[in-house]
Amino acid sequence: MRKYLAELIGTFALVFCGTGAIIINQETGGIITHLGIAITFGLIVSAMIYAVGDISGAHLNPAVTIAFWIAKSFPIKEIIPYIISQGLGAFIASISLKLLFPFNNTLGATLPSGSAMQSFILELILTFILMFVILQVAKGTKEQGMFSGVAIGGVVLLEALFAGPICGASMNPIRSIAPAIISGNTEHMWIYIVAPITGAVIGVIIWKLLLPINK
Repeated sequence: MRKYLAELIGTFALVFCGTGAIIINQETGGIITHLGIAITFGLIVSAMIYAVGDISGAHLNPAVTIAFWIAKSFPIKEIIPYIISQGLGAFIASISLKLLFPFNNTLGATLPSGSAMQSFILELILTFILMFVILQVAKGTKEQGMFSGVAIGGVVLLEALFAGPICGASMNPIRSIAPAIISGNTEHMWIYIVAPITGAVIGVIIWKLLLPINK
């Protein structure tokens, strides 16, 4: 239960702060700016990795949980409880933001600004890069692990910074599902479910190809 509670809290913080930054930027006429939103996402991911990483691994993302299982680093029996915990955290965050900002139309939902296929491909590639980095630092040396929060948070910031204006740079199904459902913007939700999971799986495949032979 400690692990599940840690995933709930970590995912709540991610969605509350990240989508909250988007909402508050809209509500204040752009005071936070796109750069500020990207920094917020990167910082909250980094903070939660250090806060709950030792308890649950700080997946905070169903695509990451599934990918760790494919990488044979996570037991199959834990997948559903982890995803449920992440979902609860994300929905509590989006409901909280709805109560705080009842007239906001999107609640920070990820919506394509171009074509659906453009956003699908972007999300797939972004999640591939993110998962590849996660595996490298999680399975690397102890020294690498110490900097995991900085490395992973930095990748989230980087990808949100350059790709966010086009696809939203979700890289996380539950981060997109919760605000989409609570705000009623579900038309493009499939992109942000299928693309991140596919990208994360590809990240595992490429990571395995680069492992030393004796591993």
